[in-house]
Formats: sequence, structure tokens, C-alpha cells
Amino acid sequence: MEQKRKKVLVLGVIGADVHAVGNQILYHAFTDAGFEVINLGVMVSQEEYIAAAIESNADAIVISSLYGQGELDCRGMREKCREAGLGDIPLLVGGNIVIGKQSFAEVEKRFLAMGFDRAFPPGTDPQVTIQALHEILDGKE
Repeated sequence: MEQKRKKVLVLGVIGADVHAVGNQILYHAFTDAGFEVINLGVMVSQEEYIAAAIESNADAIVISSLYGQGELDCRGMREKCREAGLGDIPLLVGGNIVIGKQSFAEVEKRFLAMGFDRAFPPGTDPQVTIQALHEILDGKE
């Protein structure tokens, strides 16, 4: 029987953010769910995500941010992915991705407008993200 290739995720905490705990929780949850995870750790630049995605032939990029600057750190990510030949690779983002208390519906709209496929609020259960990844990726067989 032919073994199916595991879907590959590039995971990391973007920008100058050093919050590592959530990153480890996601790493273990995604690995346990059957994904191959390239974990870049913390303080990851857009270019590092893109280089890792190209090198690993990734199926999706999952970005987290907890220090509130995610919106700034993520601007232009879709365009850089396209320029690097990654086309419309799925981009997911979650965590405390904006400063202050804002309506998450509004925050989500801004991230979708920036070319992200999904955005998740702080405290999202990893299973919600895993389900979204399956919805996005299982149709791309």
C-alpha cells in the first residue's frame, strides 16, 4: 500500500515576538494530528517562513503572534509568497495579533484582505486550527 505523504506545515512566531509556549503547544498538536511540522521557533521574519516553505515544499504556513504586532509583521506576506513562487500557499495566523481590544470580526476582515486564508483570535483551541487546515488542504489532493 502506498503511503500518503504527510502534509507539511511551516510554523513560527513572527517578528520580534519571543513567546515560545504557544508555539510549542501548536507544534505538538499539529504533529500529533499527523502533520509534518517545520518549526522555526520565535522571532521569525517573513523571508524565513518563505525560505522554509520553499525548501520543505510546504503545504501551508502557520503564523502566530502574541505581542500584538502581528498585523504589522504580516503586512505584505501574501505578495512576498507570490513573488517567491509559492502562489496561493495557505496562510493562517492566530494569537494576539493586534494591539488593544478590537472586534475580532474586524481584525479577521483585515487579515483576509491581506491575503490570509484564516485568522484566529487569542485562545483558539489548536483543534480549531487543525480542522481549518484539513478543510483547506484536503481539497488540494
